[in-house]
Amino acid sequence: MICTTNAVEALHRQFRKVTKAKSIFPSDEAIKKMLFLAYRDISKKWRTMPLQNWGIVLSNLSIIFADRLNDVL
Repeated sequence: MICTTNAVEALHRQFRKVTKAKSIFPSDEAIKKMLFLAYRDISKKWRTMPLQNWGIVLSNLSIIFADRLNDVL
């Protein structure tokens, strides 16, 4: 939950940074397009970042939820 919340807050922070630079938009479509382009650039960066401690998290989850994860993995 904490990681999800942090990711959402980080995305909103990036959106605010993009929209703060331009205070007036000619239409709703213009702001949608700007946010879409910002999200596209932000998501490229996120795809290249490795998940921290994923091996430890996965091993703990496999112990706790062994019956559920064996079917997935």
